[in-house]
Order: sequence, then C-alpha cells, then structure tokens
Amino acid sequence: MRISGIPLQPQTVAAPAVADTAPAETAPAAARPSAALQSSTLQPALAAMRDMPEIDEAKVAALRDALAKGELPFNPAKLAGLIERFHGGAR
Repeated sequence: MRISGIPLQPQTVAAPAVADTAPAETAPAAARPSAALQSSTLQPALAAMRDMPEIDEAKVAALRDALAKGELPFNPAKLAGLIERFHGGAR
C-alpha cells in the first residue's frame, strides 16, 4: 500500500435542496433554541476549533513513514469490518 504525499484539500458539502412546499414553522417556538443561547453555547467550541490546525502534518508524515516501513500494523479486513459496523451493515 502506498500513501501519496499529496496534501488534502478541505471538501465542502452542498446542503440538500428543500422544497418550497414545506410549512415555514415546523417546530414550536419553545422547542427551537434562541439565537443568543445557541451562540453563547457554541462560541467556545467554535473558537477552539478555529485555533486547531486543519491537519497535523507532522503526525501524518510520521504515520505515512511508519506504514511505508511496515512498522505500523494494518489489517484491511478489520478496517472493512469496522466501516461496515459503523454504517450499520453488521447488526
């Protein structure tokens, strides 16, 4: 297995289209968090995320080297099983 040294680019995901026929108010006002509450709750987390690097390039390079040298065990069958279980294939 070869891992290239090509840096990853952030991907954007488009939001799904919403039909205009849906009612404007689907949840009671009491069930929706206010903008101020949502803002004060999420702001510390958003600030911490902004301060984090997108990717730890040094760690990626070290893992890539260890994989290339065979120093890091890799079990593709186990990885496939974990992916399948995560996505609901094995219940």
